Amino acid sequence: MALTDGTPPLDDTTLTEQGLAPGAQGASPGRVLLIACGALAHEILALKRMNGWDHLDLQCLPANLHLWPDRIPAAVEAAVAQHRAAYDGIFIVYADCGTGGLLQQKCKELGVEMVEGPHCYSFFEGNAAFAAKAEDEFTAFYLTDFLVRQFDAFVWRPMGLDRHPELRDMYFGNYTKLVYQAQIDDPALDARARDCAARLNLAYERRLTGYGDLAPALARVAGT
Repeated sequence: MALTDGTPPLDDTTLTEQGLAPGAQGASPGRVLLIACGALAHEILALKRMNGWDHLDLQCLPANLHLWPDRIPAAVEAAVAQHRAAYDGIFIVYADCGTGGLLQQKCKELGVEMVEGPHCYSFFEGNAAFAAKAEDEFTAFYLTDFLVRQFDAFVWRPMGLDRHPELRDMYFGNYTKLVYQAQIDDPALDARARDCAARLNLAYERRLTGYGDLAPALARVAGT
């Protein structure tokens, strides 16, 4: 996805496997550091550009930490320790993300705040709206823009479906639909998400959520 301010495009494979170092996106280091999941880099940088939040700098940890959520708290702790002295404040742009409350506890120990919500599907939808739908959607499988683009890396290959497609019904037989939470209105991503649903043999639903609760959370951090 090319950026509109002349900075290089972000590579999703790099965000998945390596993350993003502070300042690597072309912005000068700012007063507040956002330590985020690599799967949120596009959205955070878009919000920074839209709102002129030049005093917010961004570091992304590898998005594939989600394949091993028990590693996320330690990775966040290491990033905070590395950069705390260089910034006036640090904010963690992760939800719980499968850590079972361990990330929240670690953030409390470190004295830093984090985004509210159980996972990004919730805060993109809006935590209150997602919770209200939870009882009716416990058989829904969710994808975001990033996960549509990285479907093979996060779903198809880790589950072994590239080698054993017959396992699909065992993994997804209890799901009824794939819900694509679209952050941007992109027909090409819509087509790819439809293909993901077809590959999983699930009904398809698209919701244009935009940035959901992420936008006001960052606005508060930015002081706007």
